[in-house]
Amino acid sequence: MMGREEGQATPLMAALVVLAGLVALAVAGAGGGAVDAARARTAADAAALAGAAEGRPAAAMVAGDNGGRLVVFQSLGTDVIVVVEVGGARARSRARASWP
Repeated sequence: MMGREEGQATPLMAALVVLAGLVALAVAGAGGGAVDAARARTAADAAALAGAAEGRPAAAMVAGDNGGRLVVFQSLGTDVIVVVEVGGARARSRARASWP
C-alpha cells in the first residue's frame, strides 16, 4: 500500500513563493544602490560645474537641489573637485572654470 501523496505540492509551492520574494528583495536593493550611484554622479557633475563658475555656496546649493549633500569642495586654481553623497553613494567630479 502506498502512502498518501495529497498536498505535497503545497509546501513546495510555498517555499518557491518565499524564495521568489527573497530574490525580488535582493534585486530591488541592488537596484536602489544603482539609482543612488547614478543620482550621486549627476549631482556631483552639476555641483562641480556650479562650483567652478560661482564657488562653494553654488556647488552646495546645486548638490542639494539634486538630492545630495556636498561632502568635499576643493579649489585648485581654475579647477574644482567635489564629492557629493546621495543616499549611501558618493561620487567625485571635476570641472574647470573657463574665462572668456
